[in-house]
Parts: sequence; C-alpha cells; structure tokens
Amino acid sequence: MGRIPDELVEQVRDTADLLEIVQESVQLKRQGSDYRGPCPFHGGTNRNFAVIPKKNLYYCFVCHAAGDVFTWYRERFGLDYPSAVREVARRCGIVIPEAVERAGPDPREPLYQACDAAQGWYATQLRDLAEAEPTRRYLLERELSLDAAAELGLGYAPRGTQFVEAMTQLGIDEAVLVEAALLSRREDGTVYPRFRGRLLFPIHDLRGRVVGFGGRIIGAGEPKYLNSPESPIFHKGEQLYHLHLARNAIRKEGYAILVEGYFDVQRLALAGIEHVVAPLGTATTESQAILLKRYAAEVVVMYDSDAAGLKATFRAADILVSHGVRVRVATMPAGEDPDTLARRGGAAAIRAIVADAEDVLERKLHMLEVKGWFGDVRRAREALDRVLPTLRAASDPVMKELYISRVADRLGIPRDTVAAEATAPIRPVPSLVHHAPSRPTRRAAGSSGDAAPTRVATAEVERFLLRLFLNHPGWLDRARDELAPDLFVVRSHRMLYAALLATPPGSTPPVMPPELHPRLQELSERIGGPGPFEPEFDIDRSYVGSLSALEERSDFESIAADPDPASRVRRRQALSREGSARFSMYLRNRSRPETDRVPPPEED
Repeated sequence: MGRIPDELVEQVRDTADLLEIVQESVQLKRQGSDYRGPCPFHGGTNRNFAVIPKKNLYYCFVCHAAGDVFTWYRERFGLDYPSAVREVARRCGIVIPEAVERAGPDPREPLYQACDAAQGWYATQLRDLAEAEPTRRYLLERELSLDAAAELGLGYAPRGTQFVEAMTQLGIDEAVLVEAALLSRREDGTVYPRFRGRLLFPIHDLRGRVVGFGGRIIGAGEPKYLNSPESPIFHKGEQLYHLHLARNAIRKEGYAILVEGYFDVQRLALAGIEHVVAPLGTATTESQAILLKRYAAEVVVMYDSDAAGLKATFRAADILVSHGVRVRVATMPAGEDPDTLARRGGAAAIRAIVADAEDVLERKLHMLEVKGWFGDVRRAREALDRVLPTLRAASDPVMKELYISRVADRLGIPRDTVAAEATAPIRPVPSLVHHAPSRPTRRAAGSSGDAAPTRVATAEVERFLLRLFLNHPGWLDRARDELAPDLFVVRSHRMLYAALLATPPGSTPPVMPPELHPRLQELSERIGGPGPFEPEFDIDRSYVGSLSALEERSDFESIAADPDPASRVRRRQALSREGSARFSMYLRNRSRPETDRVPPPEED
C-alpha cells in the first residue's frame, strides 16, 4: 500500500470534527472555549479530559494523553497510522485510493527547509540589523510592537547580498534557493536575493510550513508589495494568508472574515479575531473560494468601503457565491480599514461591524436605493444589470430563487423577467460603484464568435505596462516572473518588452541595448515620454488589472478554439465570474487625461 500524500492527509484532518467524534463515546460539557469530560484513557469521573475545537486537539491534564483525530483512532481502536487516516477519511466521505502513486520522501522538502531557514534569518535581521531601524520605527508607528512582530514571524530583507552569504553558510544549495524563489538568477548566471530592503510577511501552507513571502517596501520605491513568484511549493492563487492558524477558529465561529491585506489580518489576530484570512495580493480566485468553503459556509467580506474596495468586494463575493458560500458585506466607517478600526476599537469594534454586515445582494440593493435608482423607471435596466452578476453566480438553487424574488420585488420587475435575465447569456455589466470609460464588449454566450477585448483596448493596456516599466523599473523586475512576452498582441510592443527583459535586473532606468532597432528606440521614447505616474495614481491596482486583462484575452482565444459549443459556454461563464471586471480595472483607475493618451497602434 502506497504512502498517502500529505495534502490528502491534511484534507482528512481538516474535514474531520474531533469534537463530534469524541462525543460519541465521552460525555462532554462546554467549559469556556473547551469541552470537558472524564478521560477515556485512564478512567475516573472528574472532567480532566479536554477537547479543544479551536485547535482540533484533545488533552488529559492527568495522564497527559493528547493528540488529534488520527491519534484518537490509533489509541482508542488500536489502528496504525495509515489505517487511522483511512478510517477517518471513510467517515468524512473522502476517498483515498488503495494504491497511491506517490511514495518515498517528499522531493520538495529541501525547499520547505530553505524557506524556514530564510524566515528565521529575516526575523533576526528585523530585530538586530541597523539598516532595519526605519522598518522598526514604521511598525511602532502602526502600533505593532517588536514582540508582536516576532510573534507574527515578520522579518526584514537587507538591501545587500548578506542573505546569499548567510544561506551558503547554513549549507543550503544555491539551486535550492533559486527553486524556492528566494533567489533570482540573472542572464549571466549570477544570483541575487528576490527580496531586498523590504519588510517581510511569511506565508504558510496548511501544515504551517513557510512556502513564500510577501514583501512591503518602507518609504520610497516600487512596487509597494512584492510576493514570492510561483514555485513548486507556492501557488499564490491557491493559498490564503493566515489560513493555517485561522481554520479551526473559522470552524468554531461558523464563518470566516476575508480582508485585503497582511496588516489587516495581523491586527485582527492580535485583537483576538482569529478567524480571518486574506488573498495574497490578488483578486480572490476560484481556487481560493473552493479552499475557503472547506472551512466556512459563510464569509464576511471586510474590504475598504471606497470605490476600489467595493469593486474588489463584489468580485470576491460573487466568486464565493458561485461556490455555494453565503456572503455578507461589512461596511467600514469612512476613512477606516480593518487595521485602523481594530487599533481604535479592538475586537468589539470588529464584531459590531460583522453584526451589521449585509447579505451581498442586500448591500447592492441598498447602494442602488441610496443612489435613488428605484424611483426612476429609466434606471431600472441599469439597476438590474448591477445585481445580475450575483444572481447568475448563485449556485445554491434556494438562494437563487430567493435572490430572484427579492430583486423582482425591490425593482418592481416581474419575477419571470428577472429569472429569464438571471439565466440568459452574459452581457457586459456596468460598474456598480461608478461609471467607467468605454470598455471592450463580449458577444452573448452562444453567439457564433467569442469576442476578446478589442485590439485597440488591448494595445492601450500594453502601452500602460511599457510606460510603467520604462519609468518605474522596480515593476519590470516584478514582471520578469509574472508576464510572458507572448501575451503582448502588438508585435512592436512584444519586441520592446522582450528588449526590456534583456536588460540587467535593477537597472534604473532600464539600460536599452544599443543595437535596438531605431523604430523600437523611437517607440520606447514615445511610450515612456510622459514620465512617471503621479503619486496618487494607483499603480499596483492598475498593474494587476492590466496583467489580468492580457491573460483574459489569451483565455478568450483559447475558448474560441474549443470545438465544443457547450464547453465554450461553460468556460466563458467561469471566466466571467472570476474576472468580468478585471479588464476595466486599468481604464477605471488610470489618472491620465484624454490629451495624454497614446493613439491606437498601427497594424504590424
């Protein structure tokens, strides 16, 4: 019988309810956050035995019997470890194949060890290094003590090459550090630290192993946040920050709180709100929604309540709703985010916001009511368009029916009409938050062709990215790991980006090769000519939106080539749920006036 993969073992452990299992043979009574009863191992009548749901563990204060759900089955029923895992899996309805392909040691173990060593070293630098003094002051300004920073595992990455030397002294192979995405390799074969001059947040998998880092620059510099790139142990779109510590608290509370950033998570956790997670610097993905649903039937989305925050809120909410998760939206006071609110009012302020959170559909309807759209017949069509994404996303049949009836009643539209719209082919939907400039449209599902974003609109996104790389070279270093040249549609743009990638990392500004074709030199000067973006321009959000836009166009082309019409419809709908608003993000957030926009490109 083969070795059961760690991921499958973790799934079984996470799914099993230890409290329910123990209560089948031990009479337990709640005592605080634990459940107490007589110990089934050494006997007696006193309540010395405790089940701790928050940690999914048990412990006896007399005989010191302790363990998790697998230990319980081994000790109570005399099973070996694999048999205990299989028995718990059977109880939870999880199928474990009799013959598991993977056996032997995990080939990724050196990568985990490297990340763990890096986290310890970075934490020491934050505490002791003179260069890290501005970062320590920054943390104190945010009311985060150095003891709290140490408890959270925060670290500091120096600007120099000390990290490479330290890891070498620890005997960690350079190739392992590169594969773990701790080092990046230049074209000439030399290496340099991925993170330099940044406050670091360790990212853990469900087993608590460090698999990557999020780095925040303190002071001037770009990009503001830099995550580890994809690696054999880190997949940004499939992991949630803090879930390894939050999952049992989520089960206990019955819901999860979804926030935007690292500081939001940490502040709430320090305040005693432990059932909180965050996506890793990107929009919430389908994979993250599936992962979160394993622990929470309900999610409270607690993002900023400004225009950008609301767009991200509704996008995340609709993805979660599409996977059968109940979603409520917490409305933050003006000028507040979860971090500042928890600092000011502690756990009580957060719980009050959660208590007042509205169902996502009710939140949308409330916003439309405040805008005065319900009394305007001319706005009825637009109002319906703004709530349709949630109606279409609802995968639970009962919730979909309730949503349809609620919208029909609130907008004064016949229920059958709303139901027909909720199941009709997807059409472009305006933003609920504010009107946007013109955007590319899609053909209705089932039409003869699948329309990707137009060439003109795609070219404008490409020009934005090239201007960004030419004037803000830190973003070019980030793009090396995230953006392939073949995603550029306009050939001259693709060639210019490839030339930029050939420049040495960290050059400011990027040093263009002298042999570059004169036309590309001219294009470089024309695109980069407007200079850096204004400080108030949201570069990070626009970069993410632009990257998503190029990926979305590529997805559309792939869908169009699918010979199965039903498959095309399913794939379009899934793509729409995950990123219907992504392409417009750049257009909606840019700050350039009309006169500063570059005209559409000539065909190459």
